[in-house]
Amino acid sequence: MARLDAQLLLGHVLGRDRAWLLAHDDASLCGEQAARLEALMARRRAGEPVAYLLGEKEFHGLTLQVDARVLVPRPDTELLVDWAIELLRGELATIEQPAVLDLGTGSGAIALAVKHDCPSAAVTATDASSEALSVAQANATRLGLTVEFRRGTWWQAVADRRFHLALSNPPYIASADPHLAALTAEPGMALTPGPEGLEALRTIVAGSADGLEAGGWLLLEHGFDQADAVQALLRDAGLARIATRQDLGGQPRCTGARR
Repeated sequence: MARLDAQLLLGHVLGRDRAWLLAHDDASLCGEQAARLEALMARRRAGEPVAYLLGEKEFHGLTLQVDARVLVPRPDTELLVDWAIELLRGELATIEQPAVLDLGTGSGAIALAVKHDCPSAAVTATDASSEALSVAQANATRLGLTVEFRRGTWWQAVADRRFHLALSNPPYIASADPHLAALTAEPGMALTPGPEGLEALRTIVAGSADGLEAGGWLLLEHGFDQADAVQALLRDAGLARIATRQDLGGQPRCTGARR
């Protein structure tokens, strides 16, 4: 087990931060604490994400409650949020209350981060999973952020609406990808959409013609090797100003375009 994981679990059991642990490395655990720590470490060794064990994950400055009903928010997804905020404060800033959509919200990470940084935005978040929406709604309530949640598959949940900005971190891992073996603790429907890995991305792009206002933007997270395919989907759908941005590791991770 990684040292950082062990420190996080130990701090969780003791209710202390890492700085305290480093300053008190000679402190001992009582029997109950030792048992709790061992149980958590066993679950971690079995592949359960640390975020599930702690019950929370930080994302874009917000502390979100997470569990096995939702995907653990990744730092790379903050790139998508930063791009959205850049547009809302720039090109879309003249719109008094821009309509923003988070497709497949999961824990609510993207929608809540955008709302937190751009309070004037009218943010809607969708998910096909009622369990995921329960987690997202609880996070919104706890953080005091107003977001509208709708249940449904991609654009179907908001078929009566048009948006100035739509974002999504959809499942994009191909069903035969060997990396899935290390992610079995997380909900499969949030990881893989099918054999290609492009199925959800294709559906989202196809729906953008009816779901976006003229001049509206669509921003998508995707696999490091899918940028060319996503750009082609956007181009074929008639979207313009197609661009791709790199993640923290220098890999092409988010692609967006304007209707």
